[in-house]
Amino acid sequence: MSKIVALMSMSLDGFVADANDGVGEVFDWYMHSGDVEFSTGGGDPMTFRVSPASAAHLRALWSELGAVITGRRTFEVADGWGGNHAWGPAFVLTHAIPDGWPRPGSTVHFVTDGLESAVKQARAAAGGKNVAVHGADTIQQLLNAGLLDELCIDVAALLIGSGVRLFDRLAGTPCVLGNPTVTQGVGVTHLRYPVRKR
Repeated sequence: MSKIVALMSMSLDGFVADANDGVGEVFDWYMHSGDVEFSTGGGDPMTFRVSPASAAHLRALWSELGAVITGRRTFEVADGWGGNHAWGPAFVLTHAIPDGWPRPGSTVHFVTDGLESAVKQARAAAGGKNVAVHGADTIQQLLNAGLLDELCIDVAALLIGSGVRLFDRLAGTPCVLGNPTVTQGVGVTHLRYPVRKR
């Protein structure tokens, strides 16, 4: 069965965005940590420039992905990824479907009936591949519900001091993780932790 894998970049002190919702510093390593080009694909493609170690990490990780679960806030900030997320069909947790959506040719779907439904739909769409989870609140919800299998965290080499924390509202702590896989990039350390089920 496919795994549900949280993917986020954060500062060393645990923030995924600053106090003004800015994410530039946390994601700067994607654009300025090396000379190896890595294209995201999807409906709103970008080209990253990363170190060889980060490129190898991203290639291996992204090749495992077949769908994504995210929250409404991330969907809005990303402007719907041009209608097609680079990680495959996107399942957006929301209370109401936004105006103008769904759109013809888009692989963005809206889930209004909860986490379990989003996981079920994303797993079916992933075709045996893993399902990525993006967005701090969505990751926290899935972790609290015991539905997350792995944390894949890119720790950027900076301290932000305040803002949006990745692990702010956890229930049932301590949450015990397995031993990490560690990849050292330039300006970032890539960590993959299995989540031990309670």
